[in-house]
Amino acid sequence: MVVLSRPNAPRTSLLVVLAMLGMVAVPAALTLLTVRGPAVSGAPAVGPSPYGYTVSLLLFIVPIAVIGFWLVPREGVRISKKAFVRTIAILFPLGAGLDFFFANSFFTFPNSAATLGITAPALHGGVPVEEYVFYFTGFVAILLIYIWLDEYWLAAYGVRADAKERAQFDRLLRFHWQSMAWAAVLIAAAILYRNVFVPEPGFPAYFTFLVAGALGPSAALLPSAMPVINWRALSLTMFILLLTSLVWEVTLAVPYGWWGFQDGAMIGVRIAAWSRLPIEEVCVWLAVTYATVIVYEIVRRWQASGKRIKHALMG
Repeated sequence: MVVLSRPNAPRTSLLVVLAMLGMVAVPAALTLLTVRGPAVSGAPAVGPSPYGYTVSLLLFIVPIAVIGFWLVPREGVRISKKAFVRTIAILFPLGAGLDFFFANSFFTFPNSAATLGITAPALHGGVPVEEYVFYFTGFVAILLIYIWLDEYWLAAYGVRADAKERAQFDRLLRFHWQSMAWAAVLIAAAILYRNVFVPEPGFPAYFTFLVAGALGPSAALLPSAMPVINWRALSLTMFILLLTSLVWEVTLAVPYGWWGFQDGAMIGVRIAAWSRLPIEEVCVWLAVTYATVIVYEIVRRWQASGKRIKHALMG
């Protein structure tokens, strides 16, 4: 076997690594520059971060721009636009629904100076328009990062778009009882903890929503998605999103009051060293990334089969 050398490959790989670092470091630096003073211990700092929440959205927007408009075209990575658009069309309503129906039940937004001051519709009062942009760009960023890793950076561990495994199946809807069992156990444990260890009345509604949003698709689709998921790409996407989310929330959002959490809707487990961050926020982007990849890979299998959606799902 003859291996053809690529003289520019090491230099190209170095540039890609620098780009990947830059697409996190640059928006993080711009976001940190919005801070004008230290947060007050024990209470959100309302004044010292003008437009902080707005600028922080660059933590999603910059990776979208770098991957979508530079890395993907540069390396000739082929993205199915239909699969991409259909996945976002399925998932974004979940984030928008969370905002519209539950934002004022789950969250607080004490620092209006950290936003543009534009109110978007939601039940029981409006929410900052940044909330809807946050979820939309979040889903797009997750999907682009996974696709980039799957199709290029970790392509050796993925299933090719034209592989027969994608197109050959009886039906995509296949019940995964383990996911349903885990969902029941997690929700029951959260309710038990809330009732036994938290003196104030309440219900862990936010955690219940996250579990349903992650393990619902898993319970219906995981057996069909499992053979085609690039698990290494998924794990690295989860790591990137979790690290970004924790730095974002722990360092800035919660201490500076960009958003907060309704105690009555949480499990009651808070991390004191991280400005009393609810444990739910450690789980949210793991859940979102998991569900996003499952839906995306199912959409790709459906498209590869050439079947009508009802036939593909039900057989």
